[in-house]
Amino acid sequence: MQITVETFVRAPIAKVWSAYTTPDDIVQWNTASPDWHTVRATVDLRAGGAFSSRMEAKDGSFGFDFAGTYTKVVPHALIAYAFGERAGLVEFVPGTDGVTVRVTFDAETEHSPDQQRQGWQAILDNFARHVESRS
Repeated sequence: MQITVETFVRAPIAKVWSAYTTPDDIVQWNTASPDWHTVRATVDLRAGGAFSSRMEAKDGSFGFDFAGTYTKVVPHALIAYAFGERAGLVEFVPGTDGVTVRVTFDAETEHSPDQQRQGWQAILDNFARHVESRS
């Protein structure tokens, strides 16, 4: 099963792309709730390159690495990646007033599809706020 979430960012494509792919930005927006944060991120943005974001509960009770390998990168257009046995695709669709960022990913079985959709949507909403606050 695949799940798709999206957000609209009122900013030029170059700023949107940069904020999505720069580790210093990723640690600022990559969280689904205020009690979590991303403490570090690495990006080797090319097909075959690796990425990783270390996500942790702020109280230190739990953490995990969201990591994988890029399978296709088209600057300012799309990023495809594999993480474990799953895959994801991020599409950047420029419009007149900004950019639609659409993420489609293979669902996992531990959490309900609705929980996954809500979490990934919250992260994308944080991303949009982050980019727009810098524009």
